[in-house]
Amino acid sequence: MGVDLRQVVAGILTLTMFVMLGNMIKRDHFDSAVGETFPGDRHVNLDNAKIAKQVVSFPEKSVVPWKDNNQELKACWSKPGLDGVEQTNGFVIFSLTNGPEYHVSQIADAVVVARSLGATLVVPDIRGNKPGDQRSFEEIYDVEKFVKSLEGVVRVTKNPPAKLSTRNLAVVKVPNRVTEDYIAEHIEPIYRNKGTIKLVTYFPSVNMKKADKESPSDSVACLAMFGTLELQPEIQEVVDSMVERLRTLSRKSDGQFVAVDLRLEMLEHKGCLGDADSGTKSCYSADEIGTFLTKLGFSKDTTIYLTESKWDSSLDYLKDVFPKTYIKDGIIPADKKSKILDSDTTEFEKVVDFYVCSQSDVFVPAISGLFYSNVAGKRIASGKTQIIVPADIPKSSASFGDFITHYVTKKNHLAYSCFC
Repeated sequence: MGVDLRQVVAGILTLTMFVMLGNMIKRDHFDSAVGETFPGDRHVNLDNAKIAKQVVSFPEKSVVPWKDNNQELKACWSKPGLDGVEQTNGFVIFSLTNGPEYHVSQIADAVVVARSLGATLVVPDIRGNKPGDQRSFEEIYDVEKFVKSLEGVVRVTKNPPAKLSTRNLAVVKVPNRVTEDYIAEHIEPIYRNKGTIKLVTYFPSVNMKKADKESPSDSVACLAMFGTLELQPEIQEVVDSMVERLRTLSRKSDGQFVAVDLRLEMLEHKGCLGDADSGTKSCYSADEIGTFLTKLGFSKDTTIYLTESKWDSSLDYLKDVFPKTYIKDGIIPADKKSKILDSDTTEFEKVVDFYVCSQSDVFVPAISGLFYSNVAGKRIASGKTQIIVPADIPKSSASFGDFITHYVTKKNHLAYSCFC
């Protein structure tokens, strides 16, 4: 029996049409997924299909607008005096915990409370996550700068009175960005009764947006958050050395580099890995960050700093895409490695990461949360507003400006209440 050539061709064409239709349906299914962006940012369309290890083309030279033409802002708060503030004999004691992104907020709340109560603020110690992990304030921060910056605003002492027993202190929990009304209702009665209190700041949510209305304590909070903390000289030298090393490695991009907050422990904790079906994104993997940056137009010569402390095979793809990808171990001064990296605590590592990310030319938060929000605040204050929030980009290239954080584009970050 003979074969009709026309029937064979028709069959092939029919089969081809079904395959093409199937692909179109599959693509439409993935493209329709919508995800949730970081706090402070807009909604964008996210492709929940796995974007890692896509074949992407690199520009010969970065096409992103590295230079940020924004000028450094000036502090627009007035330093309040103690006139009209009733002085009392008690003390406010507190500790800094969980890393520098928390320290900024904890300092602000403690200063606002102490001033409102007319109390003396005791310079805090610094505590890590492990029992017994405790160090003095001056091991990380410049204590003289801290005390001097608060002169005339609130009384400060480096040490509590010897007769004060910390075991019997009244512990008062304080919500971040505490208000005068909350202090009057929940804190002042305890302080009047006990004379000295220990504050513990808690964070009901990550809220670094500008308040809807001004508060009498705004100037105090601005000063405390942005004008009191400076690194002590040895730690500042480590940060400066790392930044300079990254700029040296970035000769092909005029000394400019990208800092990415990407910590594997946090990614696993937030459930980012293997999260293709959830429809939301609060964090991004190294593979996704690699794809995101290439589609924005960063060239393969771009220098990238990661906040991850130890190399892991899950970072290999990012290193393949951007060979100049580094973690602390590769750029920290050799004589400081034992203190920063081999310590029993991660406190020094967190501080280094926070300040390197604050000074980079571009900052990419792969993880949402307080680190992102307070690094953003520090960068806004210094005019470094190149902060891009990752998302899946369905096309091979996109506008850099489309992914600038809304903390900047809408000027809705708390920092814009303090700087102008």
